[in-house]
Amino acid sequence: MHTHDHNHGLAADLDKMMQMAAGRRQSLRWLMASAAALPILGCGGSSGTDSTASSSTSSGGTGTGTGTGSTGSTGSTGSTGTSGACSVIPEETGGPYPADGTNSTSAGIANVLNQSGVVRTDIRSSFAGMSGTAAGVPLTIKLKIINANASCGTAGGMAVYLWHCDRSGNYSLYSSGVTNQNYLRGVQEANSSGEVTFTTIFPGCYDGRMPHVHFEVYPTLAKSTSASNRIKTSQFTFPMATLTEVYANSGYSASVSNLARISYATDNVFSDGYSLQLAAMTGNATDGYVATLTLAVLG
Repeated sequence: MHTHDHNHGLAADLDKMMQMAAGRRQSLRWLMASAAALPILGCGGSSGTDSTASSSTSSGGTGTGTGTGSTGSTGSTGSTGTSGACSVIPEETGGPYPADGTNSTSAGIANVLNQSGVVRTDIRSSFAGMSGTAAGVPLTIKLKIINANASCGTAGGMAVYLWHCDRSGNYSLYSSGVTNQNYLRGVQEANSSGEVTFTTIFPGCYDGRMPHVHFEVYPTLAKSTSASNRIKTSQFTFPMATLTEVYANSGYSASVSNLARISYATDNVFSDGYSLQLAAMTGNATDGYVATLTLAVLG
């Protein structure tokens, strides 16, 4: 179990959350957590990383995502919003480790968005004067952005800032032992088809959360240097079959027991629906996996 220096009290987190334009779905989760006054404190790389405990019940089932490449399915609620044929991916918390300039570490404001070298495809190594490479099962993330405000057309020219924990569940810049690293963070500009690709490693499972990847969407690459310009903050997850395969590999032993104590149904982010947030998977642990997800935003 790892210890972190930046857990916030429930009252402070709730006050911050209520000031965010996070949408009805996220605000309701935090309000109900406050009423229950029973926060779940994660262990590993992210004690209480993304939110307090959710008291909400799942809408339309929880889905299992039991097949690799499964689109899974839960009854993702209307809080996602729709436009034409698009269901907008839900707004989620960015958690306390975004390094997008919205919070601080012991070293001061954490912001990689304005650092030279952050725009890159391969995010496995640290940059901007930091050195180190995250080890783990290879993972390629392919996201396709579509604009729900433009007849679900591809959103070429938008940008994505993506980050996640390492195989031990630690977040660079924040977690003990990796405060001198900024790996597993990067920005990509979508091509004319609205696609971005990141080369990374499969994130571990820390106690209290299903494995996940954070991302923010920006209207343009130029505007991705300031978190105030983001138009979407969300997370995605992986099918259970893939998680089981990955965590059988060296370096992920803690993830096996942590995953056994959590599920999509009890996760405080995905419990109310994750059909729009479940990546389709191909590949294997030897050659690496490819995670693919199409996400609609209101551009």
